[in-house]
Amino acid sequence: MTKISFIGAGSTIFAKNVLGDAMLTPSLQDSEIALYDIDEVRLKESELMLKTINKNSNAGRATIQIYADRKEALRDSDFVINAIQVGGYEPSTVIDFEIPKKYGLKQTIADTTGIGGIFRGLRTLPVMFEFAKEIEEVCPNAWLLNYTNPMCILTMGMLKATKVKTVGLCHSVQVCVPELFKHLGIDKEYDLDDFQWKIAGINHMAWLLEITKEGKDFYPEIKRLASLKTEPHDDAVRFELMKHFGYYVTESSEHNAEYHPYFIKKNYPELIDTLNIPIDEYLRRCVKQIEDWEKQRADIVHNGSLEHTRSREYASYIMDAITTGNPTVIAGNVLNKGLITNLPEDSCVEVPCLVDKNGVQPAYVGHLPTQLAALNRTNINVQELTVEAAMTLKKDKIYQAALLDPHTNSELSIDEIKAMVDELIEAHRDYLPEYH
Repeated sequence: MTKISFIGAGSTIFAKNVLGDAMLTPSLQDSEIALYDIDEVRLKESELMLKTINKNSNAGRATIQIYADRKEALRDSDFVINAIQVGGYEPSTVIDFEIPKKYGLKQTIADTTGIGGIFRGLRTLPVMFEFAKEIEEVCPNAWLLNYTNPMCILTMGMLKATKVKTVGLCHSVQVCVPELFKHLGIDKEYDLDDFQWKIAGINHMAWLLEITKEGKDFYPEIKRLASLKTEPHDDAVRFELMKHFGYYVTESSEHNAEYHPYFIKKNYPELIDTLNIPIDEYLRRCVKQIEDWEKQRADIVHNGSLEHTRSREYASYIMDAITTGNPTVIAGNVLNKGLITNLPEDSCVEVPCLVDKNGVQPAYVGHLPTQLAALNRTNINVQELTVEAAMTLKKDKIYQAALLDPHTNSELSIDEIKAMVDELIEAHRDYLPEYH
């Protein structure tokens, strides 16, 4: 019997997708599912919901249990799903936005890189290091499937500082081409099954390196159609990057607006409207999710007829492939061991991976176009230094990560950045170890 532990199981909608998918996968239908979360109310809601899905969609075959002790939830697990959010919306996410705003630094999502991503990583890695020790003790052969952001920082940290077999998972690669076709207005015109494409880079800044239809390069048509969209629209930042650097990027425009020094600028406020950049977008999403959950609770948690349809998330496919040996291919976040040859060794890269009984096996990509590797490196600098800060507890590493962030250093002076970092450290003190 396979055991799947879900850490952060109070993320009810996401638990529904990942664990509901497992219950619809033949090799995983009889699994033991262990749920853990520090929020007891949300944990019990997830348990009730999953037991309903198990009854209605899986003939009650899975065993589902909640745990108050994380180590016991992890014991003898084959797979561990990580979906924690340390500090939550309040106070931590609000702090990540409001203190930088005092210094004139605007953000959109603040969960991947930039000053918000740095501090989300710094307060999350210590918790992950704690349960890594427990994994090493009670389920040393388990695979950790990390869904928590900042993806590169956390996955790199786990792979460098622990012995836990870890792969980082996102769905920006799965949706990249469908979203592109939708933004171009051609999603109904073409069948995606007629296309082949290749994607690689780093999480949230991986690149659509090639796309062909019946062996013919489709990029010229993509760029032609993109050039016709002159009014502000939801994908304007990605189109702007493609215009100047030649390739489409996997993650959304609201994310990429804050990964680069070109788009959110005090001296050019008109860019916000021209490129339709949603400042403070993640704060609004969090508020809406909280409000929506109050409305959804009855339909999801207390709905005795609830069923599930398999989602696009990679987790169930990975667990099935490792369990049965039936191979699958995913986009995984792994350490760069010569996979992308012009990105730093041991940085976290997002590349195609074969999965079977041997686990997650990354594919060799080779050189990225020079300009794309250069853009990736500006974010890798921040990721590496944030991980070093978490591993060494040296405050200088936090300063250096912030000083090298392309959006932050394009807007603020050295003294402003260091003062902002100090203020953020103090504001997040309850969630951070002591730095020296």
